Amino acid sequence: MKLEDFAAGIGDICTHTPLMPGRPLRWIIIANPKAGGFILPSRWQRHYRSLQEYVLKAKTFSRRDNAVPLHTAMDAENDKSLGSLGLIPTRFAGHASKITQALLGEAGAELSIGGDSKPFYLVLCAGGDGTNLEVQTILCDAAPEIRENFAVVRFPMGTGNDGADARELAGALDLLLEPCRIEPARALRLTTATAGKGPFLAFNILSVGLDAFVTHMTNKMKGRLPGDFYKLWVDIASLLYDRIYTVGPLDIRFFDDAAGEGKVLRETTLLLAMGASGHRTYGSNKQILPDDRNVCLVRQMPLLRKLALKGLFTTGAHVDKSESLLFNARRVEFRGEYPILAQMDGESVLLRPADFPAAIELTEPVIPVLKKI
Repeated sequence: MKLEDFAAGIGDICTHTPLMPGRPLRWIIIANPKAGGFILPSRWQRHYRSLQEYVLKAKTFSRRDNAVPLHTAMDAENDKSLGSLGLIPTRFAGHASKITQALLGEAGAELSIGGDSKPFYLVLCAGGDGTNLEVQTILCDAAPEIRENFAVVRFPMGTGNDGADARELAGALDLLLEPCRIEPARALRLTTATAGKGPFLAFNILSVGLDAFVTHMTNKMKGRLPGDFYKLWVDIASLLYDRIYTVGPLDIRFFDDAAGEGKVLRETTLLLAMGASGHRTYGSNKQILPDDRNVCLVRQMPLLRKLALKGLFTTGAHVDKSESLLFNARRVEFRGEYPILAQMDGESVLLRPADFPAAIELTEPVIPVLKKI
């Protein structure tokens, strides 16, 4: 019932949105029914209240007769009542990728017909960072002439929602009713020296070291632990990191927007995080990049110092400590002597010495998102 209520409300908003007036509008909702925003009662009730409020707000706009769900939703192996509302629930890892491939095929066929009024497509992600990652990774490979007729809206229906367009559903729904422009956003790309290993993409933060280990371990434990113990496990994983992985020096070269050889560092690195921009969070709103700078390096430190500083990442106060180094970069190259984990918006991969040098870099603007005017 929650998915039907959600889809019906979003559909009402889409049939009244002032976005791209004069063009036929097609929408699809890719929803993870196991996401925290659906299964946690208090969170769902908060989202549903916001949704009802915005449905009423949407009905103050004229109804669009040319706004309908994508056929991909109706043709999918899906509950037909959900498909008719434009929603496909994901059923397995990689399902959001398959759905996105299918909708791009439908859009490509429609757009190839030409005509004076090409449709405009809304891809509405209603899950967590994993759903957003799958959808955007496929969109990255779409032809520019198709992608320019799209916009992605990332609803905060997950647990952490660091890659969503707003921390609360109301903020994301504003994008469908307030004056907005389409603005391509950059992604992050991780490449390695090993043929066939990568590239890996992220759209919020791509990092290596301690936080990637926490991501890796919590993904393994997810669903096995009750909520309170799950939070404790994050702390335990942080303390175990040095015992499982050798924290050695990394040779790091970072490049800003100017041409040149780049600045070189050699640091015993606890973590290295790079965002698609500054003002980014991860780990459920940890303020790892609290200002305009998009790279944070944290040097290795003794255990007691880690315990003392751990809470500062919640507020961004770590930027004032000697262990932290923040700067702007478009590309960061690194190599080390020991294996190290990397994480891309919550998905992890182990990098071995043979994979070095590895690099994290900003892509060209590629993902079409909505920004308020």
